[in-house]
Amino acid sequence: MHCWNILKHEKKWDDRCSSKKQKTTSNTSPGRSTPTSIESRFDVHVEALTLERTNSRPDDKKEKERQCQDRSLRLDSPFVAWPGSGAARAQGGARASMETAGAGGRRGTVKQLNVGGKLFALEVSSLSLSLSLEAFPIFVDRDPALLSAILSAIRAPSAAPAFPAGVLLDEAHFYGLHAQLLAALSPPPLLGFSASLASTLSPASEPFHTALAALHDGSLCLAHGAGLLTYYSPALDHLTTFRTHLHRITSLRQLPPGLAVAGSSFSPGLHVYDFLEGRHVASVQWSDPTDLRVQKAKVIAIAARPPADAADKNTPILATFECPHRENCILVFDPVTLKPIQEIGRQSGSAAKSSVPGRVVHLQDLGLVFAASVSSGAFGYSGYMRLWDIRSGDMVWETSEPGGKGRSSRFGDPFADADVDVKQHILYKVCSKSGDIGAADLRCLGNDPWVYMSSGPRGNGGGHGSVLHCYKSQVFVSRKDGLEVWSRLEEQSNGTCNLAEQPRAKENLNSEGINENCFMSSYVDTEEDAKRGMIQTMEGGGDRLFLTREEMQGVEVWQSSHLAGAISLS
Repeated sequence: MHCWNILKHEKKWDDRCSSKKQKTTSNTSPGRSTPTSIESRFDVHVEALTLERTNSRPDDKKEKERQCQDRSLRLDSPFVAWPGSGAARAQGGARASMETAGAGGRRGTVKQLNVGGKLFALEVSSLSLSLSLEAFPIFVDRDPALLSAILSAIRAPSAAPAFPAGVLLDEAHFYGLHAQLLAALSPPPLLGFSASLASTLSPASEPFHTALAALHDGSLCLAHGAGLLTYYSPALDHLTTFRTHLHRITSLRQLPPGLAVAGSSFSPGLHVYDFLEGRHVASVQWSDPTDLRVQKAKVIAIAARPPADAADKNTPILATFECPHRENCILVFDPVTLKPIQEIGRQSGSAAKSSVPGRVVHLQDLGLVFAASVSSGAFGYSGYMRLWDIRSGDMVWETSEPGGKGRSSRFGDPFADADVDVKQHILYKVCSKSGDIGAADLRCLGNDPWVYMSSGPRGNGGGHGSVLHCYKSQVFVSRKDGLEVWSRLEEQSNGTCNLAEQPRAKENLNSEGINENCFMSSYVDTEEDAKRGMIQTMEGGGDRLFLTREEMQGVEVWQSSHLAGAISLS
């Protein structure tokens, strides 16, 4: 062809072509058609090929895009796995980056990943990887079986994962699917009446617990033995165990991310540890330059970032301190600098009604601090409950039993434990003799704000040694014969609720308080579960309830099953 372009205009070539005899017959057949020059025949051939390609390529491209779009419209999830690999599959997947419209109008870019030789198609918005727009498919040198198991777990949360949950969660961090996988592996919402024992966590060494601290994501920090701290991930996988400088940890709270605040009734100070790195971060002491007796104060209780406010970094840390001469107070610390910013409720501690609070709760919505102290002896229980304004430091409400400020219709039946529901703003207590549950609305407290609820025949053993814990608008009460849960039910559409007809009668409803709700109770565990021992501590985290029993090793994990729950027939 190159030679023809050079020689076609030479005189010798023109004379030679003109001397040939040309046929003049009509083009009735291919054998009788008038021959054309090489140039003209070549130009026509090139033009035909050009037209054929230009006319066919757009159609092929549109057809392939239409097929890809049709295939993308059939996706029920942004995660699609294409098993197998090969040249043909790779060529077809090279055009998988496209804008797809779902049934609900959702649009997202689907990209291919070649993970260890196996192709996966995933929506870009679900990934945290920095993927290039030019190269397809993108090669990732990781185990494809793990990614396939992650996608399967997200699609079918009720199915058992093919790998341990900790392994899948670590791998999901790389693809940015950790939050979705964690939600799929988490148990259903905690319902006390349908909860059951799921597992038992037991540290490898010194398994006798001393304190618990659960977080809103379901993770658990456990203090056990001689100052040991063990951390379990939200999937309840053991991550780390290290020894602190404390002899025995009696109060513990988690500070996300990766910090634990610990105190001991045997050692002074409030201490912060990084349990992911296993090191001591800081220590805080209570001191008063005007009173030299205030020194070597020990921490009795800690309140730090309740689950509803875990994302609030400005929530202060509250801790109750007690000096060797029994003087005590509530200190408020800045969560960033760990410096004391306020002192609340300082008292001498010379009597039971001025002893150090054993429970403290920060009611951030109301701007209040709840503190309770309970002591028991040969003559029964005695204690107090108080509310302080965190802004001014003044006490706004107080009740003490038996006798003292604030009357109670249950004289001679003091409370054994008390707690606050931070969401519903209701104060609960369990009576030590009768075992009844008392409830009071924090928004309308008076001299006798209590509404009492009696348990069934199984709960007639009284409330001695009972532990009360409020979590997810439910009240869990430990008794000698098992674990009881109380929940509130909305009244009927007519706005009335005849409590006298209920099997567990309610009495003394306060017309200004919580008379618009009804309460129902049920037992969480069975009689066989109760035989393992009396419940000593309870802590809620995520959709789980963590329990420890007296003289028993390990921590029990209670949660609802995926098969439990009510189905509406309306």
